[in-house]
Amino acid sequence: MTDAPPAFELLPGAPGSPVILHVPHSSRRIPADVRAGLALTDAALERELDHMTDAHTAEIAERAAGLAALTPWRFVNRTSRLVVDPERFPDEREEMAAVGMGAVYTRTSHREVLRAAGTDPGPLVERYFRPYARAMTEAVADRLAATGRAVVIDVHSYPTEPLPYELHGEGPRPAVCLGTDPFHTPPGLLAAARAAFEPCGETGLDSPFGGTYVPLDFYGRRHEVRALMVEIRRDTYMTEPGGPAGPGLPRLARSLAALVDAVPA
Repeated sequence: MTDAPPAFELLPGAPGSPVILHVPHSSRRIPADVRAGLALTDAALERELDHMTDAHTAEIAERAAGLAALTPWRFVNRTSRLVVDPERFPDEREEMAAVGMGAVYTRTSHREVLRAAGTDPGPLVERYFRPYARAMTEAVADRLAATGRAVVIDVHSYPTEPLPYELHGEGPRPAVCLGTDPFHTPPGLLAAARAAFEPCGETGLDSPFGGTYVPLDFYGRRHEVRALMVEIRRDTYMTEPGGPAGPGLPRLARSLAALVDAVPA
């Protein structure tokens, strides 16, 4: 038995909802044994969490779920991405490994040492990454079985100014960036997102971050699994880098709820 909080959580929605709001980077929690393997001082770690945490995105998703006509499901990571990043590939397919940010980060957002050279990512991948991936696969499979489709909407945020780790930070940084996949993001879903987020400012596509999250069992195989990444520029709803939320948060929650309600059949 353990009293440790869960590493991730699936929060049920309406039985007939195909939508999963996926919130992978909102937590700052790092278990003590994982903290022991990080090279940063406590103060430096807090600064890194300020930069790398998608602050308040779990609250945006929670509020949106409460506003939606048909409550979506929510899959929320309860540990920091500095433990593992569940949206990275755990192998050579991951382009972010070039800057020390594969599934287990070895470098910080400013390309400084986070974990010692030669750190074996295997134990963290087995303990955190693989159970997360299995649970997300099961959640999508459950929505497919219940409704005939699954719609994964990632809820992220990003800083107003690019951080040194960004591989594509030179591109546009709109108020809301919509990440897409040519197989899993149909035009109707993208159009619904553009309309829903119009009150929040300019929307753009795949810059500074692109792509979507789809469990590998379905990726490129099942058109019934649809996906969209919503990246919100942080100055639109919070004080950067890691400060409180502001008046923009309720507006974003309403827009996300409008997207959930507008998900095309």
